[in-house]
Amino acid sequence: MNSLREPALQSIRVLLVGQHAVIRTSLRLLIESRPGLTVVGEASSCAEIAKSSLPQCDIVLLEIDLDRERSLDSMAELIASSNQRVLILAGESDDRVCCDAMRLGAMGLVLKEKPAEDLIKAIQKVHAGEVWFDRSMMAHMLNTISRRPAGRDEEAERIATLTDREREIVTLVGEGLKPKQIGERLFISEITVRHHLTSTFSKLGVSDRFELLIYAYRHKLAKLPL
Repeated sequence: MNSLREPALQSIRVLLVGQHAVIRTSLRLLIESRPGLTVVGEASSCAEIAKSSLPQCDIVLLEIDLDRERSLDSMAELIASSNQRVLILAGESDDRVCCDAMRLGAMGLVLKEKPAEDLIKAIQKVHAGEVWFDRSMMAHMLNTISRRPAGRDEEAERIATLTDREREIVTLVGEGLKPKQIGERLFISEITVRHHLTSTFSKLGVSDRFELLIYAYRHKLAKLPL
């Protein structure tokens, strides 16, 4: 009989960040009750992460506290310094928070009112390199974000100017991938990806990846996250 065993799947390592210890404990119990997920550490703030030698993780689960601006600023600094994948846990639906979170680099946002399984699925999706934002929140945000008006014909003309490669990159931006990840997926350099993005921004009249993401969802150049 063959005594070899199948190698165990590596767990998704989650680092919990939140002001309240009781909430972190509850999240730990929830996450570790699911196979393939493990909590490798806790911190009360992103600033604490920067000051300590916490274990390596795959995802930072950040609970947004009452001082949202401070939390998001700290998150942005964490992403810039360590390129961590951050998933936000928010207490209530707020289009501005969702927009700011996406603009600053968060990979997803889950509302506390949602079922526990939504959080688990979001962790798994973000770990796989996808974005996770509540569909109803995203749909509402798409309808409320203001940008200069343009007719359908004009937008169709803009989109028609995109090359096949640029369309491919727009689709991957819609999946939440960053330039380095896009380059790895397409077997091109990150610099080449950025050149394509600059060209795409100019053609579509957007100023950054966040606006491109919204544009792509609105004009069906990318699929909304499930």
